[in-house]
Amino acid sequence: MQNHLIALDLDGTTLTSAGTVTPYTRRVLQAASNAGHIVAIVSGRPYRMCTTIYDELGLTSPMINFNGALGSIPHQHWEGEYTETIDPQIALAIEEAKEELNLKIVSIESKFRCLVDRLNYEVDEFFPLATRPDQLLRAENIQNDPLSIMLITDNQKTKDATVAALETRFGNQIHVGVWGGPRPILELSRRGVSKTTGIKHLMATYHIPRGAVVAFGDEHNDTEMLSFAGHGVAMHNATPQIKAVADAITPQDNDHDGMAHYLADYLHLTV
Repeated sequence: MQNHLIALDLDGTTLTSAGTVTPYTRRVLQAASNAGHIVAIVSGRPYRMCTTIYDELGLTSPMINFNGALGSIPHQHWEGEYTETIDPQIALAIEEAKEELNLKIVSIESKFRCLVDRLNYEVDEFFPLATRPDQLLRAENIQNDPLSIMLITDNQKTKDATVAALETRFGNQIHVGVWGGPRPILELSRRGVSKTTGIKHLMATYHIPRGAVVAFGDEHNDTEMLSFAGHGVAMHNATPQIKAVADAITPQDNDHDGMAHYLADYLHLTV
């Protein structure tokens, strides 16, 4: 039997709307792993926000974070680990031009470290609360080139202008991603890097052909991944853009184990 690479987005796909893993989803992914398939989280989330989920799912295969900029196996050294980093001078230049770019927060992340440009702000879980001077985005605090630059704009109305200004100034070096939903959040990655970058790395590592790649997603940053996969599956709750490029759509949404039910049927798993 041909082993498959199962590429899983997290939010809106593997996780419920409450951000949890259901027992059925865990059982299906364990059954897929036990059958010899490579089950890989492929997420836009930073590494720090995925390891608990990885452990809860009981995975041992590599994990892709920062929309393809990092591939690693949590809790261990992996010879296949890779990074696609950004010049930190870009982050410092953005922070210096923060006012004219209509930005509230500038943050950079490496695998284990997050720096933000100011202390004690109130914002959602994606931006950890900084409490020490060594957590500030300053040149002397940067220990590794960042994998991601995260920005919060003043509001949704200024977001388009900020994107245009960033692309004009740094477009040959970075890609500007716009988060879906109500948050006015931008995510900058190295130009040319996407979730497909991570999938191609795993295909080469495990000698899995493109036709045996099954990818699940629901949002704009999954577009290239689902288009590239041999079998791209959009969630029932996915955006119209994602459904348009997918080969199939799950009958159930992420709150009703849509991904897990589809995968169990597709791989003929006994759960």
